[in-house]
Amino acid sequence: MSSRIDHALAYPEPPASPLWHRHGPKTRPITPEQQRRNRELLMLAQRTPRPRAPRLTTTLAEAN
Repeated sequence: MSSRIDHALAYPEPPASPLWHRHGPKTRPITPEQQRRNRELLMLAQRTPRPRAPRLTTTLAEAN
C-alpha cells in the first residue's frame, strides 16, 4: 500500500473573498404579484422552443 497524499484534500479551503459578504441594506422582498409574474415567465420560457435561424439552401461559397 502506498503512502501517497492527495494534496487537493491535504490543505484547508482558503477563506472566502470579502466581496462575497454583503454590506449595507438588505434587498427588498418581491411582491406576490411579482412572484406570480416571474413564475408565468419561467413557465413560458421553459415551454417555448427558441426560434432557429432558417437553414441556407446554398453554401456561402456557392452564393458568391
